[in-house]
Amino acid sequence: MGLPGGVKGTLSVWRGSVPSLWRLALVLALSSGATEAQTAASSKPNVYVWQTGPWGRCMGSECGQGGSQSRAVWCAHSEGWTTLHTNCDQAERPDSQQSCFRVCDWHRDLYDWQLGAWNQCVPVSMRSPGAVQRPAVCTRGEEGIQTREVGCVQKADGVPAEDAAICEYFEPKPRLEQACLIPCPRDCVVSEFTPWTSCSKTCGTGLQNRIRYVLAPPLFGGSACPNLTEFQTCQPSPCEGPESLYSLKVGPWGPCSVPPPRSARQAPATSEGRDAVVPRQPRKEREGKEGKKAAVPRQHRLSKEERLKRKEGRRELRKEARKGRQTAKEGRGKNKERVSERVRERVRERVRERGKVKDPETRELIKKKRNRNRQNRQGGKFWDLQVGYQTREVTCVHRSGKTEALSLCSQESLPVTYQACVLTKDCEVTEWAEWSPCSKGCYELNGRMGERTRMRQVSQFPVGGGTECPELEEREPCTAQGEGVPPCITYSWKTTEWTECRVDMLLSQQDRRRGNQTGLCGGGVQSREAYCVQATSAEHASNLSALKSKEASRPVDNELCLSPAPNTTQLCHIPCPVECDLSSWSAWGPCTFENCLDTASKKGFKLRKRRIINEPTGGTGSCPHLVEAIPCDEPSCYDWLLLKLEECTPDNDRDCGAGTQIPQVQCVNSEGEHVDRQLCRDAILPMPVVCEVPCPKDCVLSPWTPWSLCSHTCSGKNTEGRQTRARSVLAYNAGEGGLLCPNSSALQEMRSCNEHPCTVYHWQTGPWGQCIEDTSVPLANSTGARVAVGDSSCSVGMQTRKVICVRVNVGQVPPKKCPESIRPETVRPCLLPCKRDCIVTPYSDWSACPVTCKAGGNTKRKQNRKRIIIQLPANGGQDCPDVLTQERDCEAGSVCLGYRWKTHKWRRCQLVPWSVRQDSLGAVETCGPGLQARAVSCRKQDGQADIGACLKFASSMPPLTQPCQLPCQDDCQLTAWSKFSSCTQDCVGVKTRKRVLVGKSKKRDQCKNSQVYPLSETQYCPCNKYNAQPVGNWSDCILPEGGRVEGQLGMKVQGDIKECGQGYRYQATVCYDQDDRLVETSRCNSHGYIEEACIIPCPSDCKLSEWSNWSRCSKSCGSGVKVRSKWLREKPYNGGRPCPKLDHVNQVGVYEVVPCLSDCGQYVWVAEPWSVWKVSNVDLKENCGEGVQTRKVRCMQNTIDGPSDPVEDYLCDPEEMPLGARNSQLPCPDDCVLSDWGAWSHCSRPCNKNSTRERTAYPIRQPGEGRLCPNTTEKEPCSLNSNCYHYSYNITDWSTCQLSERAVCGSGIKTRMLDCVRSDAKSVDLRFCEELRLDRKWQMKASCVVECPVNCQLSEWSPWSECTHTCGLAGKLWRSRTVLQVPQGDGRPCSPQMEQWKPCPVKPCYRWRYSPWSECTSEGARCGEGLRFRNVSCFVSDGSGRGEGCLVDDELCGDLEPSVDGDKPITLEEACTVPCPGDCYLTEWTAWSLCQLSCVSGDDLGFGSVQVRSRAVLAQEPENLLQCPEQDWEARPCTEGQCYSYRWMTGPWRSSSRPVWCQRSDGLNVTGGCPMTAQPVADRSCDPACNKPRSYCTEAGVCGCEEGYTEVMTSDGLLDQCTVIPVLEIPTAGDNRADVKTIRAVSPTQSSNSLPGHVGRTWFLQPLGPDGKLKTWVYGVAPGAFVLLVFVVSMTYLACKKPKKPQRRQMHNNRLKPLTLAYDGDADM
Repeated sequence: MGLPGGVKGTLSVWRGSVPSLWRLALVLALSSGATEAQTAASSKPNVYVWQTGPWGRCMGSECGQGGSQSRAVWCAHSEGWTTLHTNCDQAERPDSQQSCFRVCDWHRDLYDWQLGAWNQCVPVSMRSPGAVQRPAVCTRGEEGIQTREVGCVQKADGVPAEDAAICEYFEPKPRLEQACLIPCPRDCVVSEFTPWTSCSKTCGTGLQNRIRYVLAPPLFGGSACPNLTEFQTCQPSPCEGPESLYSLKVGPWGPCSVPPPRSARQAPATSEGRDAVVPRQPRKEREGKEGKKAAVPRQHRLSKEERLKRKEGRRELRKEARKGRQTAKEGRGKNKERVSERVRERVRERVRERGKVKDPETRELIKKKRNRNRQNRQGGKFWDLQVGYQTREVTCVHRSGKTEALSLCSQESLPVTYQACVLTKDCEVTEWAEWSPCSKGCYELNGRMGERTRMRQVSQFPVGGGTECPELEEREPCTAQGEGVPPCITYSWKTTEWTECRVDMLLSQQDRRRGNQTGLCGGGVQSREAYCVQATSAEHASNLSALKSKEASRPVDNELCLSPAPNTTQLCHIPCPVECDLSSWSAWGPCTFENCLDTASKKGFKLRKRRIINEPTGGTGSCPHLVEAIPCDEPSCYDWLLLKLEECTPDNDRDCGAGTQIPQVQCVNSEGEHVDRQLCRDAILPMPVVCEVPCPKDCVLSPWTPWSLCSHTCSGKNTEGRQTRARSVLAYNAGEGGLLCPNSSALQEMRSCNEHPCTVYHWQTGPWGQCIEDTSVPLANSTGARVAVGDSSCSVGMQTRKVICVRVNVGQVPPKKCPESIRPETVRPCLLPCKRDCIVTPYSDWSACPVTCKAGGNTKRKQNRKRIIIQLPANGGQDCPDVLTQERDCEAGSVCLGYRWKTHKWRRCQLVPWSVRQDSLGAVETCGPGLQARAVSCRKQDGQADIGACLKFASSMPPLTQPCQLPCQDDCQLTAWSKFSSCTQDCVGVKTRKRVLVGKSKKRDQCKNSQVYPLSETQYCPCNKYNAQPVGNWSDCILPEGGRVEGQLGMKVQGDIKECGQGYRYQATVCYDQDDRLVETSRCNSHGYIEEACIIPCPSDCKLSEWSNWSRCSKSCGSGVKVRSKWLREKPYNGGRPCPKLDHVNQVGVYEVVPCLSDCGQYVWVAEPWSVWKVSNVDLKENCGEGVQTRKVRCMQNTIDGPSDPVEDYLCDPEEMPLGARNSQLPCPDDCVLSDWGAWSHCSRPCNKNSTRERTAYPIRQPGEGRLCPNTTEKEPCSLNSNCYHYSYNITDWSTCQLSERAVCGSGIKTRMLDCVRSDAKSVDLRFCEELRLDRKWQMKASCVVECPVNCQLSEWSPWSECTHTCGLAGKLWRSRTVLQVPQGDGRPCSPQMEQWKPCPVKPCYRWRYSPWSECTSEGARCGEGLRFRNVSCFVSDGSGRGEGCLVDDELCGDLEPSVDGDKPITLEEACTVPCPGDCYLTEWTAWSLCQLSCVSGDDLGFGSVQVRSRAVLAQEPENLLQCPEQDWEARPCTEGQCYSYRWMTGPWRSSSRPVWCQRSDGLNVTGGCPMTAQPVADRSCDPACNKPRSYCTEAGVCGCEEGYTEVMTSDGLLDQCTVIPVLEIPTAGDNRADVKTIRAVSPTQSSNSLPGHVGRTWFLQPLGPDGKLKTWVYGVAPGAFVLLVFVVSMTYLACKKPKKPQRRQMHNNRLKPLTLAYDGDADM
C-alpha cells in the first residue's frame, strides 16, 4: 500500500535526525491513517463493472506491425447480468481495440522460442505450504518442481519479439515447469579410525593421533564430514634433562638469480658500502660486450703498464668493498652470532697470506676466457644456459611455532644457504614459415584432398623448468589452386570376364561317388576378379570395355580406386536341355509302296508315326526315331475308303424283304488324305452289301455293332489279331409264316486284323560328331564359306553321324530292311567355333620395398608384381602363360635416417659466485658443489641434422645440466669405475671393475684407506640356467599355406578355398632363468612355439534320398494332386548344408506336389451285347410278351486303341454304369419293332423345368394290318442336377516349381489344371465344358524360380596382423576374412570362424619402475624444506599385470623411452617438508575412494557417480592444537560407479549395552550412511534397577534371571528373587553311578569339573522365560508329545489285533506286459 507524497517527504527529512524507534512509530501511524482514508473512499458500493471478452485475431493488410485486433466490452451487474453501458463508469471503460503484430508464414524463419535453463528443483511442499506434508523419513527423494524462462525471440540476434503470439502461431509454447526429484540428503561417510600413532615425544608430554578418511562426500544437503583426526596425550617417560625447545629450520630455496657484474660490486669504492644499488646487467649485454672486447684489433689494445695500473685499481676497489661488507656485517645483529670469532680470524689470516695472489674470482674469469671457444660449440644457439645461484633462509623456531634467535639453536654447523642453479628460460620459437606446396598438385572433383604443412624452429629451448615448446609443425587439408592445374589421374575398376557358370549339386546329389556333374544345369554362381587401373578418357567413351577393344590396362594398387569395387560374384543360369516330348504312336497305316512314283519294286511297308510336340534343345536331331515300318505284301498307294452304307432298300420296290445297301466311298492315299478318284482306278471298289428289311412276321435283328479294336497290333506264331461284332434278336418270327431267326452263333462275327508279322524296323541315329573343317570346299571359295559372328569370322564345317537300320528287340539289320525314303541324313553343315586366345594384362609395377627400418632385420625384403587373366582361351586358342606373378629381392635400400641425440662433453663445473660464497668456510678454495652444462646436437647416420628432427623422431632430449663437485685440496679424487670384466664361463669365476686415485690423492694416507675408498669391486659371474615351458591356450587350427598340404585331405568348396583337412595349432613357450625371471626365448634354444598337428573336420552336407515315384492322382476323374518325396539319409555336421524342415514322424524332408488331371474317360464301362430274351410271361405260340435281357458290364482301362484290360469296378464312375439287365415287352408277330432308343437330346440352359428333352427310335419292322407303331419319341422335363446340369471350370492351385530333370535350381515352370465341374459338384470330362465353349481366361503355365543352393564364399585370409601386445604372454596375431557371397537356399552356410589367431613369440616386458620415496630429510637442519629421493630400476614382467615383476640389470631397459608409467620426465627427487617439533600439519592426500553411485535399493537415481579423497590433521604438541589447519577433502565425478547400501549392525548384549555400528554393503565398517532414525538401541535400562542376585535387565526392559535360575515374582509383577532350577542329572558313559537317580541343585555357573564325580552332561529344562511366559520350545514339544502318544496307542492296537489270512494272488493277473518302444523320428531335426 502506497503512502502519500507528503508522507514520503516527511520521512526523508526525518530519516537522518529521528531515532530509529521513533521513526518506526511514525511510519506505523501514517500507514494506519492512509489505510483508513482508502477504506473510507472504497466503502461506496459499486454494483456495475466492465467486463471484456478475449482478443480476436490480428487483422491487417500487411505483415508485421500495424495490425489491429478487437474484443467485446460490456457492462455487467455484480450479480452477473448484462446492463446498459451508461450504468458503468465511462472513464474506466477498457479499450476494445489495440494494435498488434500480424504474423505471416515467412515469420517462421525469423522467430523462434528461446528456452532457458531449468532452475533449481524446489520441493512441492515449499511452493504450496500446507498442501503436501513432507515425509518424516526420506526413502527415495522428494518430489519437486523446477521452472525455466521461455521467450519468443528473433533468431538473428536474440532480441525479444514484439509479442509471444508470433511464436505461438507456429508452435505451442514449451512448458515452463517440469517435475523433478530432490534426492534424500546423503551424509558424509568416513572410515574407521586407524590405530593410534606412536607418541610424538620420547619423553615428556606428547600427542598420539589416529585418523580416518572420507569414503563418500556429503550430498544433497547431507551432514558435513566429522573430524577426521582424534588426539590424546601421552607420556612415555619423564625427561632426564630440560626438553629441547628450539629447532633449526631451513626455508625453501629462493629464485635463481644472476650475481651482479663486477663493476657493480666494485662501485662501493665511490659510494657508501652496499647502499648503492647498481642495476643488474643482462647476460646478453655482457656477452655482447665481452664479444666486442675480444674483437678489438691488436693495435688498439692496452699496453702492459696500463693493464697493471687497472689491475691495481681493481685490487684497491676490492679492498674497499671488503671493508664496506665488514662494516655492514657488524650491523646485522643476531645473525653475526652464527660464526665464531675464531673462525673469522682464521679466514682473515688466510686472506692476508695470499694477498699477492689473484682472488678466486679473477682466476675464474681467466679460465672463462680460455674456455669461451669451447663453450661456444654447436648447439649453444638453441639454449642460453646461465648458471646462477639461489639462497635460502635458516631460522631457529620454538616448538610453539615462534621464530627465535639463531643462537638459541645449538648446532655445530649451519646448513649451506646457497647453491648453484640454472636460470629458468621458457621455450622460444620462431614465426611460422610459409606453407609448403599442396601435396596434391592436380584437380579432382569430390576426390581426396591433399595436405600442406608449415614449420617453425626452436630458437630457445626450455631450461631450468621453463615452459615446454609448442607444436613445431602444423598441417591442414588443401587443394591445388590457380589456373592450369592439371586434372588428377583417376583410377577405375576393371573386371575380368565371368568364369563359367558353376552349378552346385542338390542335397540329394551330394554323394561323392557321383563324380559326373557335367549334366547339371539351372542356376549357379560365376565369379570374376576386379582390379584397379588408371582411367583414360578413351575408356570413358567406350564405357570402360576392355574385352571388346582387347586392350588391357596395367593393374595398380587397389587402394587407388576410391569407388566401391564391383561385384565379383553373381548368380547365373545354365539352360537345361529340353528333352524330346513325343506324341503317342498313330495306328498302323495301309500297306503302301515305299515310293509311289516307283512301284516296280513291289516292296511295301506299313508305317506308324509319332510327332515331336515341343522344341528340344539342339533341334530334332537328338530325338528318338519318329517312324516305324513293317514290311507287307501287295502294297498300294491309293485305296477306297468306305464312308458309310446307305439305308437298306428292298429289291423290286417291295416294302420288305431282301435288299441292298449302297456304299459311299472316297479315294484316299496312304496318309489318309482325300485325293482324286482317278487315282484309285486300280483299287477294288467296295461292292453293295446284301441286307434284309423284316416283314411283319419276320425275325427282327438289331444292326451290327461296330467292329471292335484289333486284339493285337501284329500277328505272329502265337498271336493273331481278331476283331468282332455282334447283333441281337429284337423280335421273333411268327411261326411258319415269317423269316426264321438265325442261330446264336450267327449273331456274332469275327475277322482277322493286323495280319502283318511282328517285325518292326526303324532307322536309328547316333549323336552328331565334332564339327570339322570341310575339306571338300575349295580354298578359293573359303572366304565365301565364312560366316560373320559378332566381330569375328568363323568358318563353316561339317558334322556326320551314324545311321543304322534296327529291328525292334533284335538289333541292327541290313539297311534294305528299312524304308530308304525316310532314312535320316548323315551329314550336315556346322559352324566351327571361333578361336579365343588368352588375354592377360601387362605386369603391374613392382611393389614398393619397405621403407621402415627394423633393428636386426637381416632378411632380404621382396618386391613383386602380377598380371591378371582377363579372358581364358577357348576352341584351340593360345594358352595362358604359366607365370602370373614375379618376385625379386629389393635392392640395397637407402640407409635409414635414424635420428639420435649426440651429447658433447660436460663443461667446467660452475660454482656459486665468489661474492655469494666468500663468507663461508673454505671460501678461499674454488671447490664444492656446482653445476655443469653440456651441448646437445642432433645427428643422423650421414651427418648432422636439424634439432627439430630429433625432437620429432628421436627419444627425449638428454639433460643439459647436472650437479657436479669440484674437489677441494683435501678431498680424495678417483676416476670413474671401469666396466666389469667379462665372464669367461657362467657359474664359474668372478668379474671385476676398478678405479684409481688421481692427482695428489695418490700421496694422501686417508685416500689410501681401501675401506673408505675401495679401488676394485668383485662380483660372481651369473649362473644362468634356463628352462622353457608352454604358456597360454592352443591357437586355432590353421591350415598350412602354400604347398605344405599332406595329401588331399580337405575338400574344395565354392571358390576353391581349402576349408578343412590337416593343419597345425600352436602354443607359445616361455623361457625363465634360474630366478624365475622372464628372458628371451632364444636363451632356451626355442623359436617360441610348440607345433602340433590338428584336423579341421570337413563339412558334411545333409543327404536326402532320390525322389520317390509319383503317387497316383488323388482323383480318378478331373483335377487332383500327385506327390513325390525324399527322406533323410544323413544329417549334416561340421557346418554342412542344412536339411530342409523335416517331418518328424517319417523323416520326410522334401515334398513335391503337382496337380494332375485324370482323364474321366481313362476307365470306362464296357457292356457286352444283350443276351437272348428270356420271356417270363410266355405265349408259347407267339414267343412274345414280357421278357428279360441281361448283359455283362465290366470296367476297363481305356487306351488310345480303345478299352484294353479290365480293372476294378471302383475305378469307373458308378453313376455312369450301364444297366446289366432290362425288362421289356418282346414284340409279337405283326407288332411294330422299334430300334433301341437313341441318346437324349440336350436340355436348354439354364436348366428349367419348363423345358424338356427327348429321345427317338425308328421302326425296324413295320406293323401288320390293323396295328400301329408306338411313339417313336419320348420326352421328359429337364430337372437341375437330375438330367440337366450346369458346368463350370474350376482352377487348381499352382504346382511347385518344376525344373528340368537335370536342373538343380533356377528357372522352371509351374502349372495348374482346369477341371470341369458339374453343378452337383462332380468332376466330369473337360469336353462338357468345352462343348459349352466356356471362357478359359486362366493362364495354365507360368515361369518360376527355384532359389539356387549358393554356397557361402569367403575371401582369402588377410595377412597376419601385428602382435596385439609388444611383449608379455598375452600377445596374439590375428587374421580375418570376409563374406564374398552369402549363402542362399540350401547352400553351405558360412563358417563361424571368420577370425583366426595364433600366439606371438613371448617377449619379456621391460619397464622402468620407481622405488618408494625415501623419508623427507632436511640436510643440515632438523626441519623445514627438504628433499626426498627415489631410484628408478629396470623390472621384467610377463605383461599380465599380476605382481610387480623382477629386478634386472638396467642395461635391459636401455632401449626403452625413459619414462615410468607413461610419465616421460623421470623425477628422482622432489621437494618436501619436514615438520618441526610442535607443528600441526595436514597429511598427504589419500588415494581416491571407490566410485560410488547415488542409489536407492540398488537402483541408480541418475545423478552420476563420485569419488573422494581427504587430508587429515596431525598434531605434535597439545599447546598448538588451536593453530592446526582445517581438514580438507575434495570430490570428483567418475565412471563405472557401484551402488552401496548401508545398514546398522549390532553385537551381543553385554549387561545392559551392546555395540552398534554402521556397515557398508561390501563389509566395510563406516561412520555415517546409516539412517539415524533406524539406529538400534545400544543401551537398555530397567526401572526399578535389577539389583537382585543373579538378575539382569532383559531386552524387553524387565528384570530376568540368568541361565539356570527361575524368576520368583511379587504380586505386583516385580522380580522378587532368582531361584535355582532343580537339575535332572542324566548319567553318561563315564558315570560310575549309572544305577542311581538323584536330583540335586547344581550351580549353573560352576564348571562340571568342579563337581566331584560329575563327568556327565546336564540339561536344564526351564519352561518359563524371564517375563513369566512359556518359552517357544514348550509349544513345539507339546504337539510332538501328543503325536508320539497317538503313535504308541496305535501301534499297541495293531500289535494286539488278530491278523487276517493272506489271500493268494492270481498269477495271471500280474503278468507283465512287454515293454514297447516307438521311435517317431529324430526330434532334433
